[in-house]
Amino acid sequence: MIDTEALRYAKQLVSINSVNNTEGESRIADWIEDTLRSFAYFQKHPEYVIAQPLKNDRYGRKNILAFVKGEKGNKPDTLIFHGHIDTVGIEDFGPLKEWACDPDALQEKMLESNIPDALRKDLETGDYMVGRGSCDMKSGDAVNLSLLHELSENPESLSGNVLVMFNPVEENLHTGMVESLDVLLDLKEKYGFDYKLAINNDFTCPGDESDKKVTLYAGMAGKLLPCFYIQGAETHVGQPFEGLDAAETAARLVSLISRNPAYADTWLEETSCPPTVLKMKDLKEHYDVQTSKDAFVYFNYFVHNASPSAVIAQLKKAAGKVLQEREEDMKSYAFIWSGKDARTFEPCVYSFEELAAKEPDVDVNAEIRAEIEKGTDAREAAIPVIRRLLGKAGIHQPCVVLYFAPPYCPHNVIEDPSVMEKIMDETEKETGISYRLSHFYPSLSDSSYIAMDDDEKELEVLKNSFPGMDVIYPLPFEKIHALSIPAVNFGCYGKDAHKWTERVNVPYTFGILPILMRNAVKALLE
Repeated sequence: MIDTEALRYAKQLVSINSVNNTEGESRIADWIEDTLRSFAYFQKHPEYVIAQPLKNDRYGRKNILAFVKGEKGNKPDTLIFHGHIDTVGIEDFGPLKEWACDPDALQEKMLESNIPDALRKDLETGDYMVGRGSCDMKSGDAVNLSLLHELSENPESLSGNVLVMFNPVEENLHTGMVESLDVLLDLKEKYGFDYKLAINNDFTCPGDESDKKVTLYAGMAGKLLPCFYIQGAETHVGQPFEGLDAAETAARLVSLISRNPAYADTWLEETSCPPTVLKMKDLKEHYDVQTSKDAFVYFNYFVHNASPSAVIAQLKKAAGKVLQEREEDMKSYAFIWSGKDARTFEPCVYSFEELAAKEPDVDVNAEIRAEIEKGTDAREAAIPVIRRLLGKAGIHQPCVVLYFAPPYCPHNVIEDPSVMEKIMDETEKETGISYRLSHFYPSLSDSSYIAMDDDEKELEVLKNSFPGMDVIYPLPFEKIHALSIPAVNFGCYGKDAHKWTERVNVPYTFGILPILMRNAVKALLE
C-alpha cells in the first residue's frame, strides 16, 4: 500500500527549488517547519520543534528538528531519522529546466520528448516520479515527515523517542549536519536522550538493470580531498629540455591516480570507488611562451578505513614516482632529439606538515584567513602560503607539496550489524522484498558527522597536513566523539541521482520503505 501522505509531501518538497547555496534552502526549511507545527501533537508541544539558524549564513538557512516523546515507559532510547533538503542545480535539464521541480508536468513533457529508452520504459510503467530532488533525497525526507506524523498521533503506544532532522548544505560542505550536533547534545542533556541509531534516507539505487535487491548500508565511506601543489622549473619553449613543466607533471599525476583501482581502499571485503580528479590547472595568469612554473590538482578520495597517515604515504609515493619518471623521460627525449642530455634536477616531495616544519615562524592560519577574506577558494587558499614556505626554505628545484583541503568526511562503520539484519529479515517476510547489507554507503553523506572511526593520533596527522583547517573547515571532533551515534542508510530507491533523468521508484519508496522504518522503530525501541 502506498503512503499517500508521504507521496504528497514528496511532490510538495520537489516543487520548492532548493538548489544548494540559494535561498531556496531557507524556503524549504520554512515549509517543513510550518508543516510540523500544523500537527496536533506539536501544537500541544511546540517546544519539540526546533529551528536552528545556521551561523552567519547569507541565505538564512536553518536546521529543522522535531521529536515525539514516547509515553509508554518513559524510556530514554531514541531513534533518529534524518535527511538533507538541498539539491544540486537544474541546468542539466536543458529545455526541460522550466519543469525540473514539477514532477507531474515534467513527466508529461519528458514523454513528449526524445528521451533515453530506459527512462521512457520506466515512466510508462507508472512506477516512477521524476524531478530534481525526487531521488536525492526529498522522497526520503517526505517518508521521514510522514512517519513522524503517524507516530505523533499515538505517542502512548511508543516506547522511547523518535527524532527527525532536516538539514541544508549537504551537497557541498555538510554545514547543516555539523551545526546540528549542538542541538543533539543539548537534547541529550535536557531530556536524557540515549541515541541508539541514526538512519539516513539518502538515495539508493540498483547496481544495474538486472539487480533486483535493495541495498542497505551499515556505515559510511569517508572522504579526503588531497591537493597537489606542483613547482616546476620554467623555461622558454625553444629550450624545452632546460626546464620541467609543472602542468605536464599535474597531467601525469592525474593519469596515474584518477580512477586507478590500486588507490581504492578495501576494508571488510568492500572496496571504495577509486580516486577521481576534480580539478587540474596550471597557475599561469596570462599567455606567454614560458612553460608552466607551477600547477595544481586535487582528487576526490574515498576512505573505508585507511588512515590519513597511510593516504599521505601512498600519495607521496605516487608523486615521487611521477617525478622520477619525468626525469627519465626528459633524458630519453632530449637524447633522441639532439643527442645531448637534458638538464637534471633533484625533485622532491613534501607533505604540508613537513614543509611547514622547515619554517615554523610562518603563521599559516593568519595567511589562510587573509586569502579567504580576499575571496580565494578554500581549496586554493594554501597555494600562496606554500609558495612563501618554499621560498623561505630555499627550495627552488621542482617539487610536489601534498596537502588536504575541505571538505573532509569522517568514515564510520557498524562492525556488528545484527540489528540491521533483524530489521531486514522482518521486512523481507512482510513484503517479499530482497535486501543485501553492505558496510559502506558509497557516496558522501551527512551521516559521516555523527560518528567517526579515526583516533586522536590520526586526527592530528590530518590537521597538520590540512593548512588552516581551524579557519576554513573547523570540525567539532570532540562533539562527534561525544555523540558517536551508529549511522546507517535505508534510503529512498531510484535511479540517476544528480542527472536530469533522476527518478524515484514509487512502490518501494512510498510503500515498502515506510514498513522498513516502522520495523526499525519496533526493533530498536520496543
